[in-house]
Amino acid sequence: MIAALRGICPRCGNAPLFSGLAGFQPSCRACGLDYAGFNVGDGPAAFLIFIVGGIVVALAIWLELRFAPPFWVHILLWVPLAAVLTVGLLRLGKGLLLALEYRNRAREARLRDTE
Repeated sequence: MIAALRGICPRCGNAPLFSGLAGFQPSCRACGLDYAGFNVGDGPAAFLIFIVGGIVVALAIWLELRFAPPFWVHILLWVPLAAVLTVGLLRLGKGLLLALEYRNRAREARLRDTE
């Protein structure tokens, strides 16, 4: 979790893990860990959409039942909030998934030779 929060290499702890908003460096500058070998994919984005979506929908329902604002208030509040939360937490999610893959030595499945 610390590697994801601070954006550091999960092996040696040196920065930076990211080269932009949510893109990884090709490898660690200090220890040479190849970040391209990790398959982070779209998993963090999918989880964040569900989590942020649930929070935003719950807040929108609460606001509607409590204050009954016009529809444009919902658009002005929830669309930017959902976008900012998803993009803002994407870096954390991707860093966490990469660190977990490194820690658990995750890799593609292989078939055992039965002979």
